[in-house]
Amino acid sequence: MPTCSRSSRADSSERLAARKRNGSSIPTADSLGIMEGLTTIPSSLDPKETMDRLVAEIRAKGMNVFARIDHATGAAEVGLTLRPTELILFGNALGGTPLMQSVQTVGIDLPLKVLVWQDAEGKTWVSYYEPCWIARRHGVRNTEQVVSKMDAALSTIARKAANPD
Repeated sequence: MPTCSRSSRADSSERLAARKRNGSSIPTADSLGIMEGLTTIPSSLDPKETMDRLVAEIRAKGMNVFARIDHATGAAEVGLTLRPTELILFGNALGGTPLMQSVQTVGIDLPLKVLVWQDAEGKTWVSYYEPCWIARRHGVRNTEQVVSKMDAALSTIARKAANPD
């Protein structure tokens, strides 16, 4: 079964403490720093620019963008307000199919998803579930190489989109 290098609650707590020491803490009200398997990184860009860069990075890696869901627009359509919050669903059959061949229920967590959101202080964040955590959650076996590649690709995509050089 795939092992995650960063997905334990202890690791998440350590990452949150490090972010606080470095001056970039996740707002306590959102309490995402301790969610198992969830990676949340700060973006140096606004939400729209972060999402646009995310789309470009995904496509540059040869993956398909299946949907881009703007939760804030949906909220506005029913008379509610929501800070910028946008979800993107993406991937490809070469990555996801081996996981679903092992355990079909992994399909509930695929395609991969990334959430770009803005906190109450106006800071932009990028959050995603780590593919190794998804695989472990479903008991996927004999796909370590695929999961490792998915983990590395997703981490690279998110970081490039959030903090361009």
